[in-house]
Amino acid sequence: MASMKSLRGTAPSPAPVAGDGGAAVVLDGVTKRFGRGPIVLDDVSLSVAPGEFVCLLGASGCGKSTLLNLVAGLDRPTRGAVAVPGHRPSLMFQEPALFPWLTSAQNIELALRLRGVGKAERRTEAERLLELVRLEGSGGKRPHELSGGMRQRVALARALAQDSRVLLMDEPFAALDAITRDLLHDELTRIWQELGSTIVFVTHNVREAVRLGQRVVLLSSRPGRVAKEYAIDIKQPRRIESPDVSALSVRITDDLSAEIRKHATLRARAS
Repeated sequence: MASMKSLRGTAPSPAPVAGDGGAAVVLDGVTKRFGRGPIVLDDVSLSVAPGEFVCLLGASGCGKSTLLNLVAGLDRPTRGAVAVPGHRPSLMFQEPALFPWLTSAQNIELALRLRGVGKAERRTEAERLLELVRLEGSGGKRPHELSGGMRQRVALARALAQDSRVLLMDEPFAALDAITRDLLHDELTRIWQELGSTIVFVTHNVREAVRLGQRVVLLSSRPGRVAKEYAIDIKQPRRIESPDVSALSVRITDDLSAEIRKHATLRARAS
């Protein structure tokens, strides 16, 4: 069974100042609001170590994707600082977002071309990346010829083609069936262990977070704040139906439900 350490949610510890060379990703007092609208993220401080796999978990609308966009550099915080020292992160979306007129290999080669990789090297590297995600022989197929899981593998290979040590993933398996999702959990874990990349993975699926992450960060309902963190002291490889994963998932689900109820109570009082 999971150890008591793995089951214990802890209060978030302060992140180091932005730019700390010891971290792969640093958020320091990050607040975000769009225009004059409500605050989406409030005073979020978080540090992710090099090679760490961190899952961001929370209810819909709590600001998970907004936080990921800030780390990716697609938006700027209203207050606070975001730093990815020495790296430009790559981003994988919920949808594969592949160019339909390009083959699988050409979609990957496009990312390599934008990196400045020569034409001959691009072909070789695209083949290597397709092999890494176990799509050997599928380089000549266009997206409509691939299953949903295969398209997501191509999208993952394209993200890896950017040669970043930091990979940001925004609910990439949410639209897949349970069997395909479980297979891709295995593949992602294998690739992470092989490459040693830093991964920040957004999900609203508690079991998925516990299945994949070394650490789960629970965000409160809007405005999003770091409510609790959980160190996942369960040996890989993990199964999503294993007793250890189930036990910790129940604990986190209870904490998430409490956050949602608290938010609903505060909204009712405000109205």
